[in-house]
Amino acid sequence: MTAIMFDTHEFIKELKGAGFSEEQAEIITKLQKTAIAATLEQAKHDYDLDDLSTRSELIRWIGSVGLLQTALISALLLKLSAFGRG
Repeated sequence: MTAIMFDTHEFIKELKGAGFSEEQAEIITKLQKTAIAATLEQAKHDYDLDDLSTRSELIRWIGSVGLLQTALISALLLKLSAFGRG
């Protein structure tokens, strides 16, 4: 996964340029960095859940197709054995 860069130095410079003190700019930057990390973690969690759901659905489909294939082969064998006798 590609890392998203957050330029804290540039962010602090922008805040200071807008009139914030050094301490205020550092606190806001720290909070912003925490919020970004939390958002990315939530997005990763959501992606993992979607991935698990997709895998589960795929396994169900494969199982169903396998059962259908077995039933069709069994029916075909029964039909062929009946055809051979009669």
